[in-house]
Amino acid sequence: MLHVMAGILRDAAGRVLLAQRPPGKHLAGMWEFPGGKIEPGESPWHALVRELREELGIDVEDGRSLICIPWRYEKGELCLDAWLVERWDGEPASLEGQALQWAEPHAVDLAMLAPADRPILQALRLPTVYAITPADVAPADRDVWRERIAGAIEQGARLIQLRLPLWSREAVRELAAALLPLARSRGAWLVLNEDIDGARQLGDGVGVQLKSEQLRSCIERPLPLHQLVGASCHDAAELALAAALSADFAALSPVMPTTSHPDALALGWERFEVLAEAASLPVFALGGVSPADLDRARRCRGQGVAGIRGFW
Repeated sequence: MLHVMAGILRDAAGRVLLAQRPPGKHLAGMWEFPGGKIEPGESPWHALVRELREELGIDVEDGRSLICIPWRYEKGELCLDAWLVERWDGEPASLEGQALQWAEPHAVDLAMLAPADRPILQALRLPTVYAITPADVAPADRDVWRERIAGAIEQGARLIQLRLPLWSREAVRELAAALLPLARSRGAWLVLNEDIDGARQLGDGVGVQLKSEQLRSCIERPLPLHQLVGASCHDAAELALAAALSADFAALSPVMPTTSHPDALALGWERFEVLAEAASLPVFALGGVSPADLDRARRCRGQGVAGIRGFW
């Protein structure tokens, strides 16, 4: 497998640097994060430093691993190892003839990126905490939970799943519509549980979380690229289906034993790390975890943590 480094340069304004693939190359004209192949005997860090010096004329001062994307392409397989770089010396310049542009991550059209770079951008855009509403919320508590969710958004929540099985589908859509102006103004996402049609109707700012049964039956991505698609996964096969569907993220569960599903076999953190590292999309740890587990989830190659209890 070809090991390729990608440097995500992020400036003080939050913009990231993109490079355009030149004429004559595979996917010519599409944009990507700068970088290149690891040479024999090089560590990922030294390869990243060398590639960015050769390509952009800068000296990288520090960086951290963001996500590693295994990817199949026409001639074989590669591992796209993306590192976030926020400190460097020098002004990035095109030394290899490629066009460069600085862009705010949320303003980038995913369709303009090379496919393997799209999960990297989503890992940048997505938060590290994914809150899910409790399943036992009664329809009579609509006003209470509208205020509670609105308060969470105002306090910084940026990804919230409206999973309300006791409610009618129309009532959930009405709640989402009521919250949507606030969510859009704060850059937050509302995610409907399995309701693809509802997400289509509500549009920008609303995504869908596919159940594993939906994931297995879908033959194409159910929403346009500007709306989030999440996938509920439990093993490597379902993570592969989510990636093939171009889902934006997965929630992998259960990581630890849960009271809601006491008979489900927990993955454990070691197995979670193996699956998350091999996945071609950002992966949230779900099941028996809390915000206190965020650092561990990140060390285990996860995007972050997701859950119900302890997230409100």
